[in-house]
Amino acid sequence: MAKLVQVPIERLSAEVYTALLEEYASRDGTDYGEREVSLADKVGQLKRQLSRGDISLVYDADSNQWDLLPARCLNSLQGGQHVKSNG
Repeated sequence: MAKLVQVPIERLSAEVYTALLEEYASRDGTDYGEREVSLADKVGQLKRQLSRGDISLVYDADSNQWDLLPARCLNSLQGGQHVKSNG
């Protein structure tokens, strides 16, 4: 079972935070629909979703990888005690 840790975005430097979001926004499969959206706009959307709590940054200690998860998925995992908050 994955050992997920919720990462508080406030603990990241501005440079690391932006780099993570840029990497995520440029991953394959992050299509934003029929119109072209700039990387800056995609990052802005992710920042707003993170600040609202719609999504969370999580780190998987087993695979040494990170991801963004929708709050509903994170809440479901937390209910099963699989996600540790690192706040």
